[in-house]
Amino acid sequence: MRPLRLDLRGFTVFREPTTVDLTDCDFFALVGPTGSGKSTLLDAICFALYGTAPRWGGGRSVAHALAPSASEAAVRLIFEAAGTRYAATRVVRRDGKGRVATRAAGLQALTPGFDASSLDGEDLLDELGEALAGTPSELDHAIADVVGLPYDQFIKCVVLPQGEFAAFLHARPAERQEILVRLLGLDVYEKIREKAATLVGEANAKLAATEPVLNELTAAASDEALEAAERRVEQARKLAADVDAALPELFEAQRRVEQVGAEATAAEQRLRVLTSVVAPAGVTTLAETARTAAAAAQDAAIAVGAAEESEEKVRAQLEAAADPTVLRGLLEAHAESSRLRTQLAELDAAASQAQQLHDSALGAQQTAVARQSQAERALAEAQQALQAAQTSDRAAWLRRDLKAGHDCPVCTQHVAIVPAMPDQPAMTAAKKVVEQAEQSVTTARAGREQLDRKVNEASVRHAKASAQREQLGVRAAEVARVLHGAAPVPKLREQLTASEALRRELSMATAALRTARETQRRAAAVAQQAQDRLTAGWRSFDTARDTVAVLAPPAADRDDLAAAWRALDGWAREQSSAAQAARDGERARLVQAREHTAALVNRLDELFAAADLPRPGAGEHLRAATVTVERMAAARDLLLERRAQAEALRAQRAVIETDRQVATALATHLRANNFEAWLLQEALDALVDGASAILRELSSGQYDLIHEDREFFVVDHHDAGLRRTVRTLSGGETFQASLALALALADQLGGLSPTASLESIMLDEGFGTLDASTLDTVAATLENLAATGDRMVGVVTHVQALAERIPVRFEISKDARTARVERVG
Repeated sequence: MRPLRLDLRGFTVFREPTTVDLTDCDFFALVGPTGSGKSTLLDAICFALYGTAPRWGGGRSVAHALAPSASEAAVRLIFEAAGTRYAATRVVRRDGKGRVATRAAGLQALTPGFDASSLDGEDLLDELGEALAGTPSELDHAIADVVGLPYDQFIKCVVLPQGEFAAFLHARPAERQEILVRLLGLDVYEKIREKAATLVGEANAKLAATEPVLNELTAAASDEALEAAERRVEQARKLAADVDAALPELFEAQRRVEQVGAEATAAEQRLRVLTSVVAPAGVTTLAETARTAAAAAQDAAIAVGAAEESEEKVRAQLEAAADPTVLRGLLEAHAESSRLRTQLAELDAAASQAQQLHDSALGAQQTAVARQSQAERALAEAQQALQAAQTSDRAAWLRRDLKAGHDCPVCTQHVAIVPAMPDQPAMTAAKKVVEQAEQSVTTARAGREQLDRKVNEASVRHAKASAQREQLGVRAAEVARVLHGAAPVPKLREQLTASEALRRELSMATAALRTARETQRRAAAVAQQAQDRLTAGWRSFDTARDTVAVLAPPAADRDDLAAAWRALDGWAREQSSAAQAARDGERARLVQAREHTAALVNRLDELFAAADLPRPGAGEHLRAATVTVERMAAARDLLLERRAQAEALRAQRAVIETDRQVATALATHLRANNFEAWLLQEALDALVDGASAILRELSSGQYDLIHEDREFFVVDHHDAGLRRTVRTLSGGETFQASLALALALADQLGGLSPTASLESIMLDEGFGTLDASTLDTVAATLENLAATGDRMVGVVTHVQALAERIPVRFEISKDARTARVERVG
């Protein structure tokens, strides 16, 4: 499995849409501060594929995938496995109650050469190729087939998370064996062994089921049974030959029965036809009834003509009279003209009164205007006097301290005599005058405004009355034009009364005509019915005569139906006696023919009884004999077929026995303690050899890795070749051994496994525990691994020195809102 592109939205710290493009990355590092989201990218890869991540505790809860402030998280991984590109997508959502669940999941197989860089990263559920899974459960099953590894083995061989790095090194032997079996596809041999065991069981079941069938077939198809079947076939063939020889005489006898039966039937038919000729009741009165009804219909037609003439005469008088609608319209116009004259007189009076009120209010308004003007002039004069009084009072105030012989403080002139001070201020009297003048102006303005309203109201009333007068005048002129040349009201009423009388008379004439026509219709119907009955009588006579036409009845009188029926009925009675005698003779001959035929049938029945067979039905002797021959031959053929089946079953049993022996041998050879154990031992030898070489390089020649009884040990060359279990290694030594084993697992077994796709390895472990020399060795080893073979190597690290030696780095940063990824190199 080689990741090509990772798209995130709302996944843990990556709240905003984020894309990590790994298409051209063979060796890369994820770097950034602690908690920025480096390991989260590996979590996203695991989640997209398996629906969980190592740091979530191995459970299937998806709540860890959702950012606290997000309602939806989506992850899409574009990856390549065994030369085919796929897109795995999972979407989780939070519902209204805060529950988080996977709401959408899918796996698609992309077209060859699909360019992952062409995606926009917006809708992660786009249709990109052929759908292989459409639900979370379908995706879980499909991923194991596509990647070739279950989740537990994936995080030990491809994505090695923190805390799980040494899992394969420290795994129990049984668990490690299961991983190797899965990686190498050795489970296919177990499946072959199980299939072989199944085939053995099926072969045993088939052999057990075949034996009773073969015994039954052998017993049923014995030589004695076959000889008895041949005898029965010969007996059936002899019976068929005897029946075939006797049938011509029986057929001739049956033909004679049919011939005599036909002649007897014909005689019976002649007698039945002759006896059926009977004159119907009432045939003598049909002609007279038809004549009477025709006369009544003629009288009714004459009455209709008279009623039509009377109705047409009244209709012509009504058409010549005046139209009632026009007369009523003129009468209504006269009434409306009278109403209009009254309304016009009333409006004239109202307009005159309104004009008088307007003229009176207008005169009073002019007087009020003059009064207002006079009050305003008096107010102006009072205001001027107030200003003069104000000036006088100010001058008096200024000279209150002035003494004779001093200069005036205003004009600086010498004052010989100081005028006496007034007893009261002049402004007091002047203000009272102004207040009185203002009151007079207010009163004059109010009176004028009131008169203005009266003038306006009078003008409106006059205009309204004038407008109504004008409208009514127009309507009065229209009515006058309608009444121009019209007759007076009494004459119009007289004409209307005469027209209504003619209309009533026409209604009565029309009713009389309708009654006459109904009487004529009924009379015509009665006449037609009588004629129809007469015609039916002749038709009945013709039908009766036609039934005996072949017997040459006498000619009929076509003018008298009763006479025609009397002649035909008498002739039929005469012929019936002879027809009855002929019928009795034919019946006697038919009885003799039937007795002869029954005797022949009895002889055929005796042939079947002699052969111990049931008696066939009438006319079934030849078919019954033929069926008997076929049935006996079929029984014999069935015995022959069973003999052939027994031979085929013996040959089939031999093949099943051979297959059972082969399947038994294969199941024995493929037992887990035989072939599979040998394959696992070889794979573990190859894995340890590769890991040991890498470990020697990482440890500067100090350690080799070996295994014994499926347990791992290290040989310490710095301690006289001491062998130690891997569980005694220090943290740094454990990391070196685990890394060596992980790299060897990816490098050595990647080419051996037919199902697992080990095209990448990603390490999320604390490289900070290594010293400078070991770190340099680790970096060189990783560079070597990335440079050789088509394998992607990814590293999550905090060590700057290691990160700087990796050609492509994805720097992860985080702020208060979201984490971000930036590619360097």
